[in-house]
Amino acid sequence: MRYRTLEHHLVKHFPEPLEQGILYVSMEYASVAHSCCCGCGEEVITPLSPTDWKMTFDGETISLWPSIGSWTLACRSHYVIDKSRVRVAESWSDAQIEAERKRDRRAKTRHYENSESIPKLSQNLQPSEESTKAGWLTRIRRTLFG
Repeated sequence: MRYRTLEHHLVKHFPEPLEQGILYVSMEYASVAHSCCCGCGEEVITPLSPTDWKMTFDGETISLWPSIGSWTLACRSHYVIDKSRVRVAESWSDAQIEAERKRDRRAKTRHYENSESIPKLSQNLQPSEESTKAGWLTRIRRTLFG
């Protein structure tokens, strides 16, 4: 691993290009982005959601869970970001990766088919077509399942 620690920046939008060694956190888009910690320079995006990654901010450091497996990148790096430190994790076989992808698809299907999983709109907001429950669910499905 080229990067052992990451500095975090809270941003609205991710910059282009991503600076190496920086963990960009966009609460507005519920996503975290960084340049792969192996040093290959590839962009890694981790969506924050009940079925994807969880982020913990303790006032000084950031942790992401579960691990980040860059299975679609040439480097196939695998690591955990724990208290802004990069912890190398074991490599996964193709069979392990495929099993996790299937588990992930099942978890997303179960979670997002449950209408109670869709956030309630604030009574103070005037919903646009895009922010309606159906619009929100459609955008989630489009993002997750193509």
